[in-house]
Amino acid sequence: MRPEVHTFVADGPLPDWEASEEEIDRRERQLTVISGPVTSEEAAALAACFGPDDCYGIAWMLVHLIETAPGPVPQLEDLGPGAGDWAEVLRARWGSEPLTA
Repeated sequence: MRPEVHTFVADGPLPDWEASEEEIDRRERQLTVISGPVTSEEAAALAACFGPDDCYGIAWMLVHLIETAPGPVPQLEDLGPGAGDWAEVLRARWGSEPLTA
């Protein structure tokens, strides 16, 4: 796993809308330095970083980055707290293969 992916994943799930502007900006900067395509391993690790809401659009950036992984759909097991909706978004966009949550 590339260092920039590891750094993003190590910080855990995205914060919710109540996070400080500095925290939101920091997580966005972390995400924007990760270039696609990501590996299947990186996609699975990144999928565990969804938070309880869209984090001012950062969650959509995360979806688009995960989608750069080569097929087939990576096995996504730990999608983080409150990430059930994002698992459904990924499943719907990638196809009908079930994701485990």
